[in-house]
Amino acid sequence: MPDLAAEPPSDAPIRLLFLGDVVGEPGRKAVSAVLPGLKKELGVDLAVVNGENAAGGRGITPKIAIGLMRSGASIITTGDHIWDQREIEPYLKEEPRVLRPLNYPEGVPGHGAFVLETARGPIGVINLLGRVFMGPQLDNPFPAVRQAVEEMRQETRVILVDFHAEATSEKVAMGWHLDGLVSVVVGTHTHVPTADERILPGGTAYQTDAGMCGPEESVIGSQIEPVLSRFQTMMPARFGVGRGRVRINGLLVSVQPETGRAVAVERVVRYWEGI
Repeated sequence: MPDLAAEPPSDAPIRLLFLGDVVGEPGRKAVSAVLPGLKKELGVDLAVVNGENAAGGRGITPKIAIGLMRSGASIITTGDHIWDQREIEPYLKEEPRVLRPLNYPEGVPGHGAFVLETARGPIGVINLLGRVFMGPQLDNPFPAVRQAVEEMRQETRVILVDFHAEATSEKVAMGWHLDGLVSVVVGTHTHVPTADERILPGGTAYQTDAGMCGPEESVIGSQIEPVLSRFQTMMPARFGVGRGRVRINGLLVSVQPETGRAVAVERVVRYWEGI
């Protein structure tokens, strides 16, 4: 009888799961409840989760990061809200598995890239922040990521890039910029999943935005009424996190371990009844 618990063959595709922006308590609880079973169901070798909005919709705390990792996230990426929770700064100095965008200036705490040793060999993850419509200008992500990729490819060909950006054009351009150099380029930030997942000619899996892990009945995760009031009156309003059923959006990519080329890509959608 075959050993069903045996390690997969060394040449079997590596299965990478990426989950989009986790929004507030509903998103955290949904990911914690669903991710362990989802990894088993899909045969996932490494799960990466964007925790950008996990703390009340703005940023992430050490406690939340630890909770997500205990639930099965091997690496957590972030974005423009990385500094919104003050206690995250010292934590980033000691926990390399929680990334802040790579293209912050030199000397900023934390890491923008990390190679994790796994049962399937080393796997790299890079976190980037876009510049179009994103407020204060950071270093240009295009040359920054090429340098990081060149260094990372000395250790592994299996590399996932989370590009946290607003402009679709900037994200699409990044996909072409890295085609053939990394395994996956997936966008985050807009909280709405795009239907353009594909494998580019050079073997890089691409999706403009993975979407969010957050309440369905909301405005990209926020309570509906305050957002409507803001649009109608232009008066300041506090946007709380929505409630109810949570939609978990992600991307599953199968990668050849030797070459780092993607061989399959598909969107992942699951639901959790919420709070």
